[in-house]
Amino acid sequence: MDVLANILSATVIFAVPLLLVALGGMFSERSGVINLALEGIMIMGALFSCLVLNKMNLVDGMASPDSFGAQNPILAMFIAILVAALVGMIYALLLAFAAINLKADQTIGGTALNMLAPGLAVVITWAIQGEAQTTVLIPDWVRITKANFGGDPMVNGFWDTIFFKSFYLTTPIAIIVLVATVIVLYKTKFGLRLRACGEHPQAADSVGINVYKMRYAGVMISGALAGIGGLAFTVAAGSGFTAEVGGYGFLALAVMIFGNWKPLNILGASCFFALFKVIGSYTSSIPFLPKFEGVANSGYIYNMLPYIVTMIVLILTSKNSAAPKAEGIPYDKGQR
Repeated sequence: MDVLANILSATVIFAVPLLLVALGGMFSERSGVINLALEGIMIMGALFSCLVLNKMNLVDGMASPDSFGAQNPILAMFIAILVAALVGMIYALLLAFAAINLKADQTIGGTALNMLAPGLAVVITWAIQGEAQTTVLIPDWVRITKANFGGDPMVNGFWDTIFFKSFYLTTPIAIIVLVATVIVLYKTKFGLRLRACGEHPQAADSVGINVYKMRYAGVMISGALAGIGGLAFTVAAGSGFTAEVGGYGFLALAVMIFGNWKPLNILGASCFFALFKVIGSYTSSIPFLPKFEGVANSGYIYNMLPYIVTMIVLILTSKNSAAPKAEGIPYDKGQR
């Protein structure tokens, strides 16, 4: 039961960044802009939010239990989430300007931003922390425990493990974002207009919808959610920020496609892929899995699981994918 509780807990915590980033990618593509820069946006959002968390953990340059973050952990984490969202939006604006105003190739633009982000993150980290100090450490108080609600942290039952072993503020934020996404996308004028711009922008423009503004909105929402997703991945990984997010931006794109650009489907796909990610990490604790004895570094076989499953699922479901018809096509007002 302990192993099951650990697997379920880890599945939730690794599904959160996938869900957030995939929903972000969905907003962008629903507006008509392909956002391949999700990986780079995650890195930038994680970098600055982790730097803020680290700063809020210091008193006179030293980590201290009297710091603002240690005294107000939930508020400090919320501030870091806002920073991640803001930085993600700013970085996504580079893609929006290139794709919407300059009508540049969106695939090339997104790839360029992905290549820029890790190097830029290392330069900024070195400039702040000193040369070769690449890792930005995350304070322990970012994890929400039973003690935050007045409970006994020493009592750890099945449900305690699921809810509190790896519980961060990003988890309830992801749930709120999911509910808000369903409402905004399908129950508001904004959502209808956004989807119209991704399906037939000329028709949307003919009824007075500003396609450029709607596409900017889609890309900026995408950047905000991907930035928060970068922070969610970093706290889930637990080793601090190291100028990379493990390819989660690309995995989120696969989740979005597998989820057919629909929020609830994306939720299921996120949990599905996160489960395989966790199985790869818990192979030694699951007795019925083959051990591949005699194979050097056999642990890497299971670490490849989420990526192998991604390729298989995309092969099997690609024919049924219904992408927005105008995604990736620069909008030209003169074209009909």
